[in-house]
Amino acid sequence: MVSYIDLPRAELQRVIDHALEEDIGWGDATTSALIGPRWSAQGRVVAKGNGILAGIDVLAQVFRTVDERIVVDILCADGTLVAPGMTLASIAGPAAGILSAERVALNFVQRLSGIASLTRRYVEAVAGIPVHIVDTRKTTPGLRSLEKYAVRVGGGHNHRHNLSDGVLIKDNHLVALKQEGYDLARIIAQARERVPHTVKIEVEVETPEAAEEAAEAGADIIMLDNMTLDQMRRAVDLVAGQALVEASGGINLETVRAVAETGVDLISVGALTHSAPALDISLDLELQPTSTSTV
Repeated sequence: MVSYIDLPRAELQRVIDHALEEDIGWGDATTSALIGPRWSAQGRVVAKGNGILAGIDVLAQVFRTVDERIVVDILCADGTLVAPGMTLASIAGPAAGILSAERVALNFVQRLSGIASLTRRYVEAVAGIPVHIVDTRKTTPGLRSLEKYAVRVGGGHNHRHNLSDGVLIKDNHLVALKQEGYDLARIIAQARERVPHTVKIEVEVETPEAAEEAAEAGADIIMLDNMTLDQMRRAVDLVAGQALVEASGGINLETVRAVAETGVDLISVGALTHSAPALDISLDLELQPTSTSTV
């Protein structure tokens, strides 16, 4: 299982606060009009599909943020393989708070579980091959930390969290600098001089020959951009272990194993975060008046 504690709590709370502000606005008009403080509720969070659970702690924190009297008992940890009908958590407390928090809480756990589930499918597709499935920065604005966490829950690995995490020299950088007479070796050398020694340098290339050139120039990681399988195999041979080799561009579940078999070290898949379908999860709830209600 994967523990949620590796995410910054302050950042998590900011994301939750923003989501609740967006959804509740100036107040839950329906609940305020119809469900008074005398009502309590209890229920369970239930999986409606097959997949990998991620974000159950986020769900619990959403409910606690709306009303600290809401009690959430988590029954399945993140990383659990869930199936339709499984109870993931139980919940009890003031009905108004539960109803107001419900949509945001479920949105988080459905989204993150969908990412973890899709990631697991990619990881399983390359089982037995020494390669890592990695994500990209193609994430939902404001949710990157959570979505990259979900990738880890699914068994994947994280690429750069943001632009400050590493140097990635892409085609636009190369075109601009080569117009000024820079060759690849000089470009990499300049980057090396201007960043801390702890920062890795990755170069995007489009041909096996360029991959060899990048390796000889001292790149730590070489990204093979939209290459054919034959080109990938040749690039891996030419790099010959001098750098990590990453395959990228248009890779899907049908092609990922063939890509892994070319000998690359990493396979980056933007679809893990930008195209993962949400896992169907619902809240089954029962409301009870704690005293005589006029509603």
